[in-house]
Amino acid sequence: MYKRFRDLREDRDLTQKQIAQMLGMSQTGYSKYETGENDIPTAILIRLADFYQTSTDYLLGRTDEK
Repeated sequence: MYKRFRDLREDRDLTQKQIAQMLGMSQTGYSKYETGENDIPTAILIRLADFYQTSTDYLLGRTDEK
């Protein structure tokens, strides 16, 4: 599931630092979301879905339809 976060970010040629800044957090904190070390809070999940113009279901691996 977490691979999708990295893939979407890399498809847009963005760094973890850039996404972290957009979310108002540290790069290290965001990195832990991508690696699955920390669970992603619902509010962050929604913001990322909106940012990537996809569904939370896609981000969570519940569907392959963006």
